[in-house]
Amino acid sequence: MGRSSLADTPLLKVSRPVSACSRCRTAKVKCDNKLPACTACERAGREKECTAANDQFARGKERSYVAALELRIEKLERRLAYARSTKASVALHGPEEPPAPDPNRKDSMAFIRAAIHRKAARTQENADINTLVSDFGYLAVNTTTRDFEPSESNMTFARLVLAASTNEPVPEPRTTTLPAEPTARTLVQHYETNILPLYPAFPAATLHALVSDLYQDPPRPTRSSENWLFWMVLAIASAAQSRTRQDEHYANAVEFVGRALPHADRALKPGYVTQIQSLLLLTQFAMLDPAHFDSWHPIGFACRAVVDQGLHQDPPQVQEVEPEALDTRRRTFYCVYALDRAISMVHARAFSFYDAATSVSLPSPAKAGAISPALSSGSTTKPPPDSSLPLFKLRQLQSDWYQALYQGDPTDPLPDAASFIWQKYFAMWEWSERLPADLPPAIREMLDLELRYSYVYCIASSARGAQLTSYARLLIFEHVVSYVDRIHEVANNAANGAFYTYHDALRVFFMGSQFVAVLRDDADLLLSGAHVPPPATAPGV
Repeated sequence: MGRSSLADTPLLKVSRPVSACSRCRTAKVKCDNKLPACTACERAGREKECTAANDQFARGKERSYVAALELRIEKLERRLAYARSTKASVALHGPEEPPAPDPNRKDSMAFIRAAIHRKAARTQENADINTLVSDFGYLAVNTTTRDFEPSESNMTFARLVLAASTNEPVPEPRTTTLPAEPTARTLVQHYETNILPLYPAFPAATLHALVSDLYQDPPRPTRSSENWLFWMVLAIASAAQSRTRQDEHYANAVEFVGRALPHADRALKPGYVTQIQSLLLLTQFAMLDPAHFDSWHPIGFACRAVVDQGLHQDPPQVQEVEPEALDTRRRTFYCVYALDRAISMVHARAFSFYDAATSVSLPSPAKAGAISPALSSGSTTKPPPDSSLPLFKLRQLQSDWYQALYQGDPTDPLPDAASFIWQKYFAMWEWSERLPADLPPAIREMLDLELRYSYVYCIASSARGAQLTSYARLLIFEHVVSYVDRIHEVANNAANGAFYTYHDALRVFFMGSQFVAVLRDDADLLLSGAHVPPPATAPGV
């Protein structure tokens, strides 16, 4: 599958005919399906009556979402062409005034004017692409039709996802052979130990069986979704061990992603749980490699797939579902939920869906050996507890106060906001007190960092929150200092055993900005070490 310029030249030509409009069908004349009204209706002056023959779409809506999207793509291409021509015109002709003695100076009019036009062109291009992506909300109706079967002449769901998510094209792979089996198993083990316990979207046994099948002689034929799983796990595990963009781990990660992308059309095919799992893997890699992918779009598509497949609601009680299948379904939902909440908060954006729209119980704790088969096969070592449940519970607590403080109407302050904030603070403290004592140390440290970040985020000044008190500033000051000390140790530990991504760099920036803000407002008090009594509205914190 070509990946070099998906956003510039999307494959959107669709030749499938669509239904005639109701008027042409009644008159038994040929309908050319032109939008917003066909030629026959235009000639008869009946444009407003040109609607679908059935009631699938309301009056005024397009009969064919594919044709509508083709028209929008054409408009966007014209806009992009105009923006690029404007940019080229500025570069060729320059300013009307005589050139400055040094045209490369950053304060020259030529430089400033060219920069303004470049920024305007980029802004318009980004806005056009975002508008296009938002219009694909109509696709939920027909994402399983043959319009989305892979071919060389149409748009598939995978191509849409990659076009929206790609920041920089992934280079073509340098080889077509499998990596050495010990290398693959080492990377799978890293993923299984450090990432899968937090986001168990699929069983670890599936990974090990897949590796065995690929390296047996002769190898078992594998499906596209299995190939995507194998290569993306290798890519994520390799990128997670990278320390610089130029090191061997990063180069291998990009190579593995290049091997996965040809399988995207089938792996991301709508209507299957494998689609959600594949989107989760793409999201995880995007969190590690923002140069090539933007994590915001794949997690948004994953949330849409979860809703389309009904995983945001538990099955009705009258419907008998095997307990293991129900837990698998719930784990898949909460993996998407947890990543959506984390990504939305770090980018200060709205969640993909509200908690009120969901009704999914937490899954049962993973059985011993379910996460790490290596430990259950002849080993006397006690398997670690399920690390995903504490993370899912923390995301629920974060989601509760984030929706109230940051997603509500900013012109409508919360009633008794101070009490609300301290109640949520105390609920997170209680969560930390209930963490299993035998959690892996690296994961426990990661959860503690998440907790301190959540404390500061919840207390920090917001449009609907309460005015910061001296006690709140003191708490922010202490949590930030502790957070920075520990994240510094993590950054300098070459063998950290948890899932740290570039989002943690964004969290560090947020914590630093809050630290500067409280110091600016109350430096004398914070640096003096004086005791500050908690407010009456703060429960035992």
